[in-house]
Amino acid sequence: MPATSVTRLVALGVVGALALAGCARGGDSTGRSDASSNSLIVASDLPLQGAGATQWQDTNKLIQLYLEQQGGKAGNYDVTLKIYDDSTAAKGAWDEAACAKNATDHVANTKEVAVMGTYNSGCAKIQLPTLNRDTSGPMLMVSPGNTNPGLTKKWETGEPEKFYPTGTRNYARVVTTDDYQGNAGATFASEELKVTKCFVLNDNQTYGLGVAKAFADSAKNLGIEIVGEQSWDAKQPNYTALFQSVKASGADCVYLSGIYENNGGQLIKDKFSVLGDNHKVKMMAPDGFTGYPDLLKLPQAEAMHLTFTGLPADELMKAGGPPAKLIEAYKEKYGSVPTGNFPLYGVAATQVILAAIAKSDGTRKGVTAAVLSGDGITIPKSESVTGKEIRIDPATGDTTSKDITIEIVKGGKETYVKAQAVD
Repeated sequence: MPATSVTRLVALGVVGALALAGCARGGDSTGRSDASSNSLIVASDLPLQGAGATQWQDTNKLIQLYLEQQGGKAGNYDVTLKIYDDSTAAKGAWDEAACAKNATDHVANTKEVAVMGTYNSGCAKIQLPTLNRDTSGPMLMVSPGNTNPGLTKKWETGEPEKFYPTGTRNYARVVTTDDYQGNAGATFASEELKVTKCFVLNDNQTYGLGVAKAFADSAKNLGIEIVGEQSWDAKQPNYTALFQSVKASGADCVYLSGIYENNGGQLIKDKFSVLGDNHKVKMMAPDGFTGYPDLLKLPQAEAMHLTFTGLPADELMKAGGPPAKLIEAYKEKYGSVPTGNFPLYGVAATQVILAAIAKSDGTRKGVTAAVLSGDGITIPKSESVTGKEIRIDPATGDTTSKDITIEIVKGGKETYVKAQAVD
């Protein structure tokens, strides 16, 4: 069957707003507003507490706005958004127990047919086997931000097979993976920043370890000497001693591989105090450090370079088309633009899910099969909120678009430097 166009998702004559469902830990047991067999739920599963909360709260608002623009319809089905939080206030970031509970709740809520999430790769690795074993599924997950390669291809031992115990895949993503992101960062460090010795730090989590490995391997191949690799402990009050070791190594580059919630602000401050500003000793980080207002407020972050697995919202707005129209509608409704670059990719993941629902028989099994069998799903450029065609490879669940953006923190803003598309 040909790939479904999102344009067909709007049913003629259907108008109305969607009710924004409450968090998974509130509301009724089903989260549905009616008992109609044509009423389906798409879950959003993101970290809504901690330093990155604003970006993901804005993502949910942007998805809700997009759904309202579609009349709350996907083909013949009414679609409602239900919001789950996979973080905790105590941790201020994604939480393993919250991710596990959400996965169980997704399966138990019989009207849910797909999960838009997660952001953190480690959370996805916890949830996927549970969703995969669902006897009425497997249940589809489409991520706007997971970049760990092992979710879809060979990376660590047993990956990706261990995430799909039934042998049938139920996962897709709309951003590319850290093997490409690490390579792009290393290439920029070598060719543009002219660094020769780099010290790689990671937060000892799934995402941080994965992108650190990709960056270090690529850097070595490009002639950059990796003078040290070490994990930082997010619970430490300061990292002065750590950066004294970095200083002793002679590094002219520090790569922070992880998420900003893991005490990234203190890490940046201590890098500055021991090694100087980011003109003297370059500092780079992957997209786990993008979209954080608190980071941008730090004077010590000035001239820090970031990579992002996609195209930035500012550049997409300049290009016009669907992304610009959606962001303008958001700005009109809320008085500001969404925080960070990921909200548009949250909508992109939702576009894939809605297209799958329209193409399916409305069952979990059918929605998953619409994405991961046959021709899969393609959202044409003319409708895509990423400004480019979104095509999901049905064999792997990966997007065929491999854009990586380089940014610099300048004047308290993430500023576009360049983008590259990996062949």
